[in-house]
Amino acid sequence: MGDLFASDVPASLETDFPSVETPVPFENALGSARDGDRLTVDEAVELLTTGTDVDGIDTERKDVVLGTADARRREVVGDDVTFVANINNNVTTACDVGCLFCNFKDAPHGFKNEGGDGFTKTVEESRETVAEARERGVYEVCSVSGLHPALVLDDEHREAVEGSAEYTPAGDFVDDPGTYVDQIRAMNDLHVHAVTPEEAEHARRGTERTYRDVYENLADAGLDTVPGTAAEILVDEVRDVICPNKIDTDGWMDAMRGAAEAGLGTTATIMYGHVENAHHRALHLKRVRDLQDETDVITEFVPLSFVHENTPLGKRGVTGASRAEDELMIAVSRLFLDNIENIQSSWVKYGDELGLRMLECGANDFMGTLLSEEITKRAGGEHGEFRSFGWYVEKVRSIDRVPVERSTDYQKHRVVDDPPHGPALGPDADGTPLLDGT
Repeated sequence: MGDLFASDVPASLETDFPSVETPVPFENALGSARDGDRLTVDEAVELLTTGTDVDGIDTERKDVVLGTADARRREVVGDDVTFVANINNNVTTACDVGCLFCNFKDAPHGFKNEGGDGFTKTVEESRETVAEARERGVYEVCSVSGLHPALVLDDEHREAVEGSAEYTPAGDFVDDPGTYVDQIRAMNDLHVHAVTPEEAEHARRGTERTYRDVYENLADAGLDTVPGTAAEILVDEVRDVICPNKIDTDGWMDAMRGAAEAGLGTTATIMYGHVENAHHRALHLKRVRDLQDETDVITEFVPLSFVHENTPLGKRGVTGASRAEDELMIAVSRLFLDNIENIQSSWVKYGDELGLRMLECGANDFMGTLLSEEITKRAGGEHGEFRSFGWYVEKVRSIDRVPVERSTDYQKHRVVDDPPHGPALGPDADGTPLLDGT
């Protein structure tokens, strides 16, 4: 049986992944899902492909899987659709890791001269951005950045790596990003959701510091939760193709354990629809589920459909997942991850119409307002940078669900009902719309 998720990957990428085939009949996998049994990797493959005994996606089987996932969603979390008032404050695009799926990067040497591509925000610029967002009623600042060669964990880390090839003095650049600790302190007027496993690896480079130590230092500075991005596909044969210079699967898992040991909640993601196959996707789900069994700190799982247009992979002919694959990824995430309550639909990746559809395929969270969004936009995403509370209310009610403002950790909830529609959970929020007229 051929790979049902082949994306016409160019031969120059040197992928030779085996065909997807399991000994489990589709009907058995569906039966396990309906009964609420803990699914195996093979059963997940059958559901993701609607059966390895058929070519392509079988529409009738797909609809049954989606319906089963939607019923599970209703059973687990009810009819609330949650979202958070948040803003992105990505510190820098300086990065030379060279991931083939990414266009949120600019060569660090370009930052040594005025007029270089990309941006680096100083600590004061981050402070001002967050202060303005707080005044508007925002609850959370999310920060995911490139790996600037001058960015270190703290002053002690800088002293440890000065003079090494792993560090370039901040004075060599037009803008000084400060340290991770400095940046977190500048943003901690809001709930700070920041410092991915990849960034944590950058923040310990050249030293014997553990991930727990890194995250404990950041927590002391005001870090509240950790985004489980940089996961991509947690299978090293895939990572060796799309991000060979990035943190590997074991490193990502260890960093997430370190965050948990530091007392921080996390999220987890999958970035799919490039060179991987259904078995890789299922293995990824298994590793996330195992990690949650171990740590119990993952509050949500976020499937991220690969946006290809401006990326190196896109330029080599990789065009992303189909709509059916997107629907099944959400559905199987709901059915497989029996220890994670919240499955997120990303309007940034899917757009409004498909993003709303995902809420009928097993998802219950609809992301956040994102007063700014840069990563997907630079990759070629076309779905905008901001969604108002009024937009959320209109869209969620259109599918007969309940719009609910939440905190990042899902511990605070508020039904959004009477207009004007605005946030009320943020430290300075009073229900006023985030922007005039919205």
